[in-house]
Amino acid sequence: MSPEPQSNWRNHGVKIIPGSQLDPNTPQTPGMARAAAITYARAGASKLWAGTVTIDANARTGPHHHGELESVIYVVNGRARMRWGDNLEFVAEAGPGDFIFVPPFVPHQEINASKTELLSCVLVRSGQDPIVINLDIESAEPPEIVPWIDPIHPAP
Repeated sequence: MSPEPQSNWRNHGVKIIPGSQLDPNTPQTPGMARAAAITYARAGASKLWAGTVTIDANARTGPHHHGELESVIYVVNGRARMRWGDNLEFVAEAGPGDFIFVPPFVPHQEINASKTELLSCVLVRSGQDPIVINLDIESAEPPEIVPWIDPIHPAP
């Protein structure tokens, strides 16, 4: 069954948001710079939020979570080191072309693993509310390295 025909696709169809016109007026976490691309106000999106995030070389964010929202991070350039857990006791890394999934309410911290290169990512969240809960938690040292294992296609 196809959707009802739209009489005004010109104004209510595809939106192109130039990378040079992203909106930095979105909740921030110390150590990173977020910029909104796709929001209700900018593009009419009602079920997701998308934008960019950058982290300077050898820098890290403060611990935080995004409430009930799911987040997907796509690494464009650089090397992302993610720490997560009640005391940031788990760690894994991702590079260009890798996706990172952050479930709701998971305390996490993004770290630029490079001492010289900017970390640049695309970020998509499952809702419009700009929820960022910055946390004051102690980090477990050393964290446990958690390799990713595909639950659907396990190795032979």
